[in-house]
Amino acid sequence: MSYYVVADEDTVLGFRYAGVGGEVVEGSEQAREVFQRVCDSGKYDIVILTEVVANSIRDAVNRVRFEVQEPIVVEVPDASGPTPGRADLLKLIREAVGLRL
Repeated sequence: MSYYVVADEDTVLGFRYAGVGGEVVEGSEQAREVFQRVCDSGKYDIVILTEVVANSIRDAVNRVRFEVQEPIVVEVPDASGPTPGRADLLKLIREAVGLRL
């Protein structure tokens, strides 16, 4: 599996330490351009975005998730923590499956 991170400088640096390539973006225009280029390249199985970046280009993220379906798009919190009000993944799984994990 190949991964790529599109995020702020701290997040990209952290993932680079783990061997994951990435690109620092500033602003929604640059984020959209980089995200589209990375997705269109066909080189990556998983593209990782911070929640802030994903929210700034939500329409493009949803298009890849629901229409194109490749690569897989994963949202992670940035250094400031999770976005307030964001649903907890484990809670969503429990509700969907009806099992406690």
